Amino acid sequence: MDLLEPDYSPDPDSDEETVRPGPFWRHALWVTGVTATAVAVGWVTSLFRIGSEQYGLPPAASGALWPYLAAWAAIGLVVAAVLRAAAAKVPVYAPGRIAAALTYLGTRLSLGWRPEAPVVAAMAAVALIAAGVWCALALRSRQRAPREGTTAGQ
Repeated sequence: MDLLEPDYSPDPDSDEETVRPGPFWRHALWVTGVTATAVAVGWVTSLFRIGSEQYGLPPAASGALWPYLAAWAAIGLVVAAVLRAAAAKVPVYAPGRIAAALTYLGTRLSLGWRPEAPVVAAMAAVALIAAGVWCALALRSRQRAPREGTTAGQ
C-alpha cells in the first residue's frame, strides 16, 4: 500500500457498530446512564423556557415539570433497553446516540410545550417505534450480510 493513498478500511478498534455482550449489570448501568444523561441535557437546554420571568423569556407553558421528567425517564429507559438488547445480539449502529437523541427530543419538547397525556403517549409511541425500526434494520442487515466462507454462487 502506498503511503500517500488513504486507507478506507474499517478500524478494528472502532466501537461504532459492534456486538455488546456482557453481564446484565453492565447493560442496566448503560441504559440508566444514557437515559439519565439525555433527560438531564433535555432539562438543562430547556431552562430558558421554564425559568423565572426575571431571568429571561416568560415560560412557554405553565404546569409542573416533574411529571414530564418522570415520564421521559421511564420512556428513555425502555427505548435504551430495546436498543441495548438488540446490540447485545447483533451489531447496531450507535445505539447510545439513538437512545439519547430520542429521549432528549421528547424531554425537550415536553418541557417547552407541556402537552396533554395523549400527546405524550403518542410521542412515546413514536420513540419506541423509531427504536424498534432501528433494531429491525440492524437485524435485517445482519441477515443479508454474506456469511464467511461462502461464495455468491452457493
